[in-house]
Amino acid sequence: MDETQDSLSEELNRLHTEHHRYAQRLNELIEKPYLSAEEQLEEVRLKKLKLHAKDLIYALERRTAVAV
Repeated sequence: MDETQDSLSEELNRLHTEHHRYAQRLNELIEKPYLSAEEQLEEVRLKKLKLHAKDLIYALERRTAVAV
């Protein structure tokens, strides 16, 4: 594997970890019977961050598939 593929692989791992962390926190919030205004904002923010991470993961995976 060359340097470019190594860095793409590391970035994919980082993004997968972030996505997983966002999903875990969202699950914690979903399990609560009531969310404060601050938690509601956090929920919206986390959903956006999770979606953005997912988009980046797909883009990098496509780039990796093309490079191989």
